[in-house]
Amino acid sequence: MLGGMKIYSDFPARRAAQIAADILALVVIALGIWVGVTVSAGIAAIAAIARQVESAGLEFQVAMMDAGDVFGGLPLVGDSARVPFDAAGSAGAGFSSAGQNAAAFITTTAAIVGVVIALVVAALVLWIWLRRRVAFARRATDASRLVRLADGHDLLALRALVHGSRDDLARIARNPVDAWRAGERDVVKRLAALELRGAGVRLAAGAAR
Repeated sequence: MLGGMKIYSDFPARRAAQIAADILALVVIALGIWVGVTVSAGIAAIAAIARQVESAGLEFQVAMMDAGDVFGGLPLVGDSARVPFDAAGSAGAGFSSAGQNAAAFITTTAAIVGVVIALVVAALVLWIWLRRRVAFARRATDASRLVRLADGHDLLALRALVHGSRDDLARIARNPVDAWRAGERDVVKRLAALELRGAGVRLAAGAAR
């Protein structure tokens, strides 16, 4: 029980299967997170190339500026000699900026892709697994509460008519609905037991009516 809610079956085989499914769900979610982190790291590694472009562009810019200073100081030639070096330095600055922007874009993309992968895997697992677990918990909790009521077996029998398979109901009575309407206690008890078993609730000793 968790806050009054029944989350596991009273029957060992079914309870073991539920625990195994819970563990498997957590493992798959953890695996999804690991895949997300791995893919993110792989994409982020590409950013190293962009950083090399940024570094090379910056070094080229500095080299051209230094060369421009040297040639710009020559007699007669003066500032006109540094014009091509300044232009080349500007091109280097452009490469450096492009590399910086590319590295930032790749890093951001890597983070987003990693998070999306982890979230998609977690969402799929929760959609498939959690819905079933919540449905079981609600049914089991309701059944365990109904069985304590004075007319609980009648209500459980009615639920069995809704939830039970045709074969299960046929084994209880030829016309289980008519038998339930007529209040046949043996049929009602068997229908209630069928619903309790389907809900994963074991009928406590002395609780039968």
